[in-house]
Amino acid sequence: MNPRDSPATRWLLLLSTAVGVGLLAGGCTSDSTKPEPSASTRQGEIAERGASVMPFDLDRTTHRFVKTGSGGVQTVVSDDPQDATRVRLVRQHLQEETARFRRGDFDDPGRIHGTEMPGLQALREHGGRIVLAYAPTADGGRITYTTSDPELREALHAWFDAQVSDHGQHATR
Repeated sequence: MNPRDSPATRWLLLLSTAVGVGLLAGGCTSDSTKPEPSASTRQGEIAERGASVMPFDLDRTTHRFVKTGSGGVQTVVSDDPQDATRVRLVRQHLQEETARFRRGDFDDPGRIHGTEMPGLQALREHGGRIVLAYAPTADGGRITYTTSDPELREALHAWFDAQVSDHGQHATR
């Protein structure tokens, strides 16, 4: 009898094959090599978390984040300007957020986008070096952010970029 045909040899070959298949099927992948979630998955998570913070439907509003030389302008509008309830909710939310942001309270964006959101920590620590002004628009409202501090302006711009990326179809520049 050939030693390669022995039951022990066949058993070891079968065991080795099973272990190899198991490793190839995903058992050898570490968390550090797993792919990042797709943008659409991230945007879905953001929309879900946003619903717990914003009193209006993201699918029926548009967020605009326009960077300026002195900071930026964030505008939220109802996709249907005749929807008085949604316009009122947008305005109320932006007024409340403006008051919070003036105090350095950026907890709402942190709950939606995560505490490691680009620019967020610097915005929390602005200490009044960003002037925030709310204004209603015909179909929603806007917050204007103004600062002479170049580091805060860069943090604000990074924060705007992250907002646009995270909100996907619900946000523009």
